[in-house]
Amino acid sequence: MWMEIICGLVIYKLVRRFFYDDEFSDVETSDSTALFSVAHRLEKLYGGKAYVGLRIPDADTASRQDIDVVLVTKGEIVVIAVKNLSGIVTVTSDGSWVCEGGKHHTTETYPDPLAEVKKQASVLESYLEQRGVTLLEGNLSCKVVIPNPSFRTIHAFPSEVITYEDWQQLKPASKSKLSGWVKGAFSTGKDMQESSHQKLNFILGTAPTWDRVELKSSKIVLGEFLEFKGKQEDTLALRNIKRSKVDRVSIQKTSMFGLAPSRLQVLYSYRDYRSEGSSGAESKEVTVRSSTEVLFQPRDSTKMKKFKLSSLVSISLSA
Repeated sequence: MWMEIICGLVIYKLVRRFFYDDEFSDVETSDSTALFSVAHRLEKLYGGKAYVGLRIPDADTASRQDIDVVLVTKGEIVVIAVKNLSGIVTVTSDGSWVCEGGKHHTTETYPDPLAEVKKQASVLESYLEQRGVTLLEGNLSCKVVIPNPSFRTIHAFPSEVITYEDWQQLKPASKSKLSGWVKGAFSTGKDMQESSHQKLNFILGTAPTWDRVELKSSKIVLGEFLEFKGKQEDTLALRNIKRSKVDRVSIQKTSMFGLAPSRLQVLYSYRDYRSEGSSGAESKEVTVRSSTEVLFQPRDSTKMKKFKLSSLVSISLSA
């Protein structure tokens, strides 16, 4: 009898996973995941460090400027806008991009991406100056990267726009000499002094960013963590997880044989304001019900989302 029950639970879990596990089907994770994919490839090709999902304070507008990716190498800083567009793109007289088709067969209009990324670079440069780093001429550049293979257009874009075909042609940078195309695409500046390079990485490593949740499907959602939802006992156990104190939360199962766990182990690490990221010296662990949920406001969305804690790998919180 017990064997029949166990087998039934295993079959139920498999059927649910393959046919009904669509909890995140309405969540636009592809754009956020594309940012990290682009950042990872640039780091692999050119070295340096890529910072994703920055929210840089803009003193002129008293707001924050969203920046997809900033790549920092010895030679320069590249501010990158990632346009994960699928469909046929046309360019209007004012520079806007109109994308037709795609997965949902809709028409979307996007303000001139190149003009936007240049504005983002200007805001970033001002922010760095306020924090004590003045960039040399030629050390800051802008790019628009289109990593989606379903992107189509008949327009010729300026060199700052890296279409999917160009993106596929990027090759690792040589230590002695860059190829002509790559040099024009991602390397134009003069080497920065080591002290300035280190300070720059520290500033960007501690700059405001979007929060992020990583799903078990290896997808990532950028946005703002709001709160935990669930039984009072569980929310009380998680009450110390606040962005002012905690920078990362990891979720682990406590089940056996791959069955749905009734309890989850939640490990959270305290923020270290003295250095980039978490020191890892102090962390705590609590156990909560698997039915506990995370209330999250995705970036560029007006609708809040509820994620089951059991469906997440981690939560990263910005200061």
